[in-house]
Formats: sequence, structure tokens, C-alpha cells
Amino acid sequence: MDFTSPQFWIALLQIVAIDIVLGGDNAVVIGLACRRLPERERKLGILWGMAGAIGLRVILIFFAVNLLQVPFLKIVGAFLLFWIGIKLLQPEPDEGGHHIEAGTTLFGAVKTIIIADAVMSLDNVIAIAGAAGDHLVLVIFGLLLSIPIILLGSQLVIKLMDRFPVVVIAGGALLGWIAGGMLVSDVAVHDTVMRAFPLAKWVAPAIGAVLVVATGKALAGRTQAQRAAAMEDLARDSRPDEPPHAS
Repeated sequence: MDFTSPQFWIALLQIVAIDIVLGGDNAVVIGLACRRLPERERKLGILWGMAGAIGLRVILIFFAVNLLQVPFLKIVGAFLLFWIGIKLLQPEPDEGGHHIEAGTTLFGAVKTIIIADAVMSLDNVIAIAGAAGDHLVLVIFGLLLSIPIILLGSQLVIKLMDRFPVVVIAGGALLGWIAGGMLVSDVAVHDTVMRAFPLAKWVAPAIGAVLVVATGKALAGRTQAQRAAAMEDLARDSRPDEPPHAS
């Protein structure tokens, strides 16, 4: 891909969407980790936590880009993206989606931020690496774009996704699209697949997008039905026994 290629700009738009959909929770984690710090240490905690998180992302993205060139690892990455996309479409747990222990010291808060970001950034890094392919400029752009989204825009993104569920559905479909493309572009199978079915580079992403959305919505519907049934049982158990009718 070069700057004049349509594929470059399509990949660029995909990376922007990935950063928006998957980067929204990180600032919430930072705020939760630093909430018990004194005011003068809170800003330092945020800055040092962000610095550590960014350094960690650089390391993760370097390994992701290089490992995806190893035979069959793109296939593994594709299945991981399928799982991430399906998980994205699931409702939040009843107790909330963030289990972050607030640090009482500056070091504790920074450590919490870096550990939480390591877990939360893996999906973002793999998705960006898959969308960017071998284009280092796109990889760097995706990494840099995630920083202002985390610092400034995540609260807005979260509210937007809560208000317009179609944004989340589109994000899941995008991850499925990228995963489908990764499946047929792995160096171990690419040439064979292209000889047998040249349209696979378009059909596989489309199937991946549909698969993620259909599976994610089906599982989400089942989860919501189970929760509704559990709430009905709880409400029924909490009702006082009715007194017997007088004869």
C-alpha cells in the first residue's frame, strides 16, 4: 500500500474506527486507578500511567506486527479478533465492566494503570496490526491516534456508544471483517486460497463481519433473557406471602 492507494485510505479509516471503538475504556481505568490519590499526585499519576501505557503499546505493536508474519499466527490472531468482536457486542456485567482497585500511592496507581492497560490494549494492538498489514506508517498512526482518544475523547466515545448501539455493532462487524481478511492472508495459506478462489479476499471479510454480528447478537439476546428470568425469580422470592383468604 502507498499513499495513493485506495487500500491505504480504507485501512486508515478502519484504524480510526478501531481506536474509537476499542480505546474508549482506557481513560475510565486511569480515572478509577487514580481516584484515591491526593489532588497534587493525581495529575502525576495520570501522566506517568499514560507514559507507561504508551511504552507498553509500542512494545506490543512491535511484537504483533512481527509475529503476524509467522505462518499460521495470522489465523490465530483472526480467531482472537472474532472473539473480541463477539465480546464487544455483549451487555456489560450487572456489577459494571470495570474492576479496578484504586491506588493509595502514586506508584500503586501507576502500576494499576499499566497492568490494566496491558490487558485492555491487546485487542486494540492486534486489530490495528491486522488492519495496517505491513504498512509501518499506518501502525504508528494507529498508536498515536489512540493517545488523544484515551486522554480526551474516551468519555464522549462511551456515551456515544451507550446512546447509539449501532456504533458498537459496526465496531464488531469491522473486527469480523479484519479477522476474515487475516484468515485468508496468512502466509501459510494465502497463495493456495487465492489460486482456488480469487474472490476470497473480499468474501472472507464479509463472512467474518456477518459471523461476528450474528453470533454476538444471539449470545447477547440469550444473556439478556437469562438476566430477565433471574430478575423475575428474585422479585417472586422477595414478595411477602399473601395471607390466606377468610372463609
